[in-house]
Amino acid sequence: MQAFDTDVRNRIIKLVKGILEQNSLSTDVTAAAKLVDVGLTSMDMVNLMLGVEAEFDFTIPQSEITPENFQSVETLERMVTAQLQPATAA
Repeated sequence: MQAFDTDVRNRIIKLVKGILEQNSLSTDVTAAAKLVDVGLTSMDMVNLMLGVEAEFDFTIPQSEITPENFQSVETLERMVTAQLQPATAA
């Protein structure tokens, strides 16, 4: 399961870095760093949400689209992992 979690984290970090690069920003993105602190705007958060949905091939339930889930790579990773768990358990 560790490899799965690491893969999810790396894919989310890649998405965040891609959005930052579109904004001509380059910064180190750590799992615990607040996404607004690394330079994401509210529009970037919408793009990140859409990117996560496309990357992991699922629709984020409305109840999960909260500021808490989009605070950091870590919080996003927990939400994505929770959403994918039923699919991987089947």
